[in-house]
Amino acid sequence: MLIFIGVTYSDLDLSPEEIQKRAQKWMSWQEKMANKGILKSGNALQRDLKRINGSERTITDRSSAESKEIIGGYYVVDAKDFDAAIEIAQDYPDYDLGGIVEVREIYHYS
Repeated sequence: MLIFIGVTYSDLDLSPEEIQKRAQKWMSWQEKMANKGILKSGNALQRDLKRINGSERTITDRSSAESKEIIGGYYVVDAKDFDAAIEIAQDYPDYDLGGIVEVREIYHYS
C-alpha cells in the first residue's frame, strides 16, 4: 500500500492551471499502473476527520490541516516485495511539493 502524506493543493495557493497540471500527472501515473495491472484500488481522503481517543472514547472534530502530517490518500498496489513497491512510488507526482509516500505491506490474518 502506498500512503500519500503532505499538504493539500489549496494550502499551497496553487493556481487552477497548476492544479489541473498536477491532476493530469496523477491521472497519468494511475493509468500507467492500471495498464501494468498493479493498481488494485485507491482513494483520496477528505480533510475533515473525527478522532476517537482513550478509554472514554472522546470524539474530537479535527481538520487534517491541524495535523503536521496530512494523509491525503492511498493506493493499493500489487508488488512482489518492498523494493518493487518503492519502485512504483518513484512516480509519485508531489515529491517536489514536499510530499511523502509511505510504503506499507497489508497484513493478512490467517
